[in-house]
Amino acid sequence: MARTHKTWAVRTARDRTEAPARARLLDAAETVFARLGLGGTTVADITAEAGVSRAGFYVYFASKEEIFRVLAARVRDAFLAAQEVPDVDADDTRAVAEASVGAVIAAHARHQPLLALLEQQARTDPDVRRLWDEIRERPVHRHARYIRRLTDRGAAAPVVEPLAVAHAVGGMCVEAARRVAARPDLYDTVVQDVTTMYLHLLGAGPDSPRGQRHGVGPTSQS
Repeated sequence: MARTHKTWAVRTARDRTEAPARARLLDAAETVFARLGLGGTTVADITAEAGVSRAGFYVYFASKEEIFRVLAARVRDAFLAAQEVPDVDADDTRAVAEASVGAVIAAHARHQPLLALLEQQARTDPDVRRLWDEIRERPVHRHARYIRRLTDRGAAAPVVEPLAVAHAVGGMCVEAARRVAARPDLYDTVVQDVTTMYLHLLGAGPDSPRGQRHGVGPTSQS
């Protein structure tokens, strides 16, 4: 027993955060919460879905409420990560727009049931409310800062204030994600549509001098 206790005692926080069993529990919890709601879900439901023992659950989470909050943070991080497009040329405005729009739509479509539950739970749980506010606001404000940087270097001339553009594009992505969730075959079409509208809001559409200079117009494609 002493040896087992020592092994547990030296287990690091990173081990507990990155363990495959933890990831399975999180994926299972998202599935079960979407199906049963927070109130209708039990720890047993989550462990059965994940194929992890009840004792294994408590290695990583203290309660179903804790795993729900961790899921909320994971969704927030997924939307922030969707704005990162490291494999795209940062000077190609259209490529950056298309890649980020596609990633955001995919993230919304994937997490749509949980997002609805988070919004509902945020009305009564202050911790979830803080996470919900971050999910809604942090990506938008980050996007607005990106638009300001584009404007400062002459790559965009937004038709309205950058924060308004960011909110508008976010709303378009949410609506597009609903369509994609119902019809996955529409993904490419809606990404192209939202990207085109986004570029026009940026003042970087294919007919604008900025669009042609920064990779979205006929000049760059000839």
